[in-house]
Amino acid sequence: MIRVTRGVTTAVALLALTAASPWPASAQPSPASPQAGSSGSPSGDLTLPEGWQVTGDGAGRQLVWTSPERVPAGDARIEFRAGERLLGRPLPRPDGRSFALPLAGLRLEEGRELRVTAGGRRLDAAGRAGSARERPPAPAAVPEAPLPANPVDPGVPGRYRTVSGEYALRSVRLPGLPQPVEMRATVVGPTGAPGKRPVALFLHGRHDTCYTPGTEDVRITWPCPAGTRPIPSEQGYLRAQRLLASQGYVTVSVAANGVNGQDENVEDAGAQARSSLVRLHLARWADWSAHRASAPAAVRRTAPADLSRVLLVGHSRGGEGVNRAALDSLNPPPAAQDGYRGPVRWKIRGNVLIGPTVFGQNPAPDVPSTTILPGCDGDVSDLQGQIYVDGTRGVSRGTALHSAAYVVGANHNFFNSEWTPGQAKAPAIDDFSSDDGIDPVCSPGTATRLTATRQQAVGATYIAASARLFVGGDDAVRPLLDGTGRRAPSAGPARVLTHAVGAHRTPAFLPGPSVTVSGGGRPCAQIDPDAARACLSPEEGRSPHFAFWETSPEPGRDAVALKWTGPGSPAAVRPARPVSLAGAESLALRVVVPPNSTGTELDVAVTDASGHRARLGRARVDGLPGSPRTAAYWSREIRVPLAAAARAGLDLKRIGTLELTPRGGAGRAWLMDAWGWRPGTPAASPAPLTRVDVGRLTVAEGDSGVRTYRVPVTVSGRGSGQVRLFVPVPGTDGVTSRTVTVRPGRHDVDVPVEVRGNTRYGYDVTHDAFVKAVRGTVVGAHRGGVTARNDDAMPTVRLTPVADDVTEGSALDWRVTLSEPADAEISGGILLKAVADGPELSTTDVDRAWLEAQFGEVTEPGRPLSATLDGGTNLWFSVPAGRTTTEVTVPTARDGVVEPTELLRGSSYTYDGSWEPVTGPEITGRVRDAS
Repeated sequence: MIRVTRGVTTAVALLALTAASPWPASAQPSPASPQAGSSGSPSGDLTLPEGWQVTGDGAGRQLVWTSPERVPAGDARIEFRAGERLLGRPLPRPDGRSFALPLAGLRLEEGRELRVTAGGRRLDAAGRAGSARERPPAPAAVPEAPLPANPVDPGVPGRYRTVSGEYALRSVRLPGLPQPVEMRATVVGPTGAPGKRPVALFLHGRHDTCYTPGTEDVRITWPCPAGTRPIPSEQGYLRAQRLLASQGYVTVSVAANGVNGQDENVEDAGAQARSSLVRLHLARWADWSAHRASAPAAVRRTAPADLSRVLLVGHSRGGEGVNRAALDSLNPPPAAQDGYRGPVRWKIRGNVLIGPTVFGQNPAPDVPSTTILPGCDGDVSDLQGQIYVDGTRGVSRGTALHSAAYVVGANHNFFNSEWTPGQAKAPAIDDFSSDDGIDPVCSPGTATRLTATRQQAVGATYIAASARLFVGGDDAVRPLLDGTGRRAPSAGPARVLTHAVGAHRTPAFLPGPSVTVSGGGRPCAQIDPDAARACLSPEEGRSPHFAFWETSPEPGRDAVALKWTGPGSPAAVRPARPVSLAGAESLALRVVVPPNSTGTELDVAVTDASGHRARLGRARVDGLPGSPRTAAYWSREIRVPLAAAARAGLDLKRIGTLELTPRGGAGRAWLMDAWGWRPGTPAASPAPLTRVDVGRLTVAEGDSGVRTYRVPVTVSGRGSGQVRLFVPVPGTDGVTSRTVTVRPGRHDVDVPVEVRGNTRYGYDVTHDAFVKAVRGTVVGAHRGGVTARNDDAMPTVRLTPVADDVTEGSALDWRVTLSEPADAEISGGILLKAVADGPELSTTDVDRAWLEAQFGEVTEPGRPLSATLDGGTNLWFSVPAGRTTTEVTVPTARDGVVEPTELLRGSSYTYDGSWEPVTGPEITGRVRDAS
């Protein structure tokens, strides 16, 4: 028998991966099952927490979580987890509240906690309350003194008048998306500006796509149904567009509802489709630049566009999309996966990424970027966009500046006015929410939370700063972006903190396997389930630097953890070989301290290869304002001059050790890295890089023998480079990883997959592989594999009575028999039906313990069994893999009441290989009175 308790319970469930699915399942669409909404599980004796259920049978079996309220469409991917283990990414159902993950190849076991997460935050109600209780309340943030004002303020409007308009072109088809995608855009540009003007293209993120005017009805689908209108997300950046246009930029903000409404079924969540869309628009602008008379009126009214000077601005998944567009423009993707196949007639000078996703963790290393991290982001709340900075280290030449700008008090949505309540045409929300009272940092009305208009002023100002530096080459705005510590008055009272890598930095102390740490520090892994190795435990808090990727542990992402109980215990960091700081003005360190902490002081010293030591100075580091709901373990950039080392006669070309000595009371800190720094912004010329794309091969398993297939990997570009290859170990939670040298035209990334053929029904078997750039490479499609499709028919199911006419106190019993054994569990059910020709067996006629185990607490005594659950009552059955029989039993009870014979009727069903329900024979059980 299968028993699943319905309702609130302290027991929780674990989904353990079986050999049939060696890695987290990717959700696939499936039909609604006739018993959706019922309790019960076809997967063993198990208790599920409130909001969770198992529906369907056979290949159509799904794990479903239902939220009490609609879950707004967001940019972070929704994930099901068992503890910290990623189970898969479910698909949303049309109600906007339910999410379903296929269970093919997964089994249910008691154990760890089921969780729903998105961007590192809990979505399930129990998790939201529980996570706050796990940590002590955050201390009140102590505001720091305002940063000095930068002499040049990029947020001041320019001298040009602006004009705006829209264009709509014929929709386009993009690989992987079944419906055409719109080619619409909002244009704002200067009038009276001389010559051709630089271009800024905006791409919004993933948001609801359609709304019903005059109602609160919003949905994410494409195309929009009759009676609804597209949400004009592309009109949400008008403030930034007008500022740039006044400064002489032609700006275009493109619509991407067609991608948003279809990207759930795409392995990369639509990154390649968004890149194709951006480049299709740029190609049209290149056409119009050459043949201005053919351009739409909105384009002709603005100044001519200079496609050799392009800035891309992307919000959320739009950030990942424009990053991929920049990467694809320098390193063309395989033609089969790209929606644009023409020449590159533009040059992307820089990217601005606002609260971006980075599912592939594959930044474009040679394109300068600014990543805006909203401190109160309630969507991409792990601030994973930090990887656009950290993930570029050592990959290419390192001359491109990559900046992170942490905006205290900013949420995710309000950078787009069409996602902002009171400004948007469609219903909109504040994405940050706190379920257990006032959040000290992010609740509206607190001293640190920004209003929507102030947040939009910050966005416009820092977009303009990036344009002025990356496109205009004005080094005077660099201190706003590179960690120097300056503020832009146009951003108002907002506190924006920055750090950076690249530009005139030279690598010095970058934690990793070749670096040793002694004294008061230890090397730590940014992603590792082992608390002894991890830099920061989930219970302590969240860090943008430690955002989870596809694998855990993840070799290659390291830092140095420092912990002290009193002053004077130095931590020494030694690379394998001495490093050069010659020509550098300062040593720039990125150091994390706990949120809301103040006054952490570190003495910084270096020693050269000959043993000569010099104390460079003392640095003070304060923590960011943070709460249990924020990712505030973020590194502050501190710089100490190297003049003392030069005066002491150290050989700056051969520095062997960095020492950090804490002063004051107990404390903690983490060193992300340290660099030789000098001012200026060098030209970022792209290096010849090798590009790697992982594909997916789908094959039939066959009837016999063993066939070896290989994960399809395309290597293009120039030169050679290295990637880190991750391969899950079938049948376990483990992952192997190794560094692979790749060259175009070769098959260096070799992942063989054995597929065993048989004639028994089973689940599809998926073998995955992942890659990440290490050196001299870029990665497009980071994930792929081999999927072996089951090609055998499911066994037929027969139901025969064992005891279908009994006296009360005995058990009704039916035997389920398969025509042959299968390699997968075969599940089904008996949907109970109302009895019209006599009294029906009721809840008082069956064993009470069985009833509660089967259906949960029944509050209406004497209710007919077929009406016990509102969604339909089912008696579940399951035949384990390799077996052919099981039984369905209903234990009855003697009630001492004289009554006529009572009936139980139902219709059995299973699912075929296409997940279509197959109705089986009906059953009738009779229970006679014992008196």
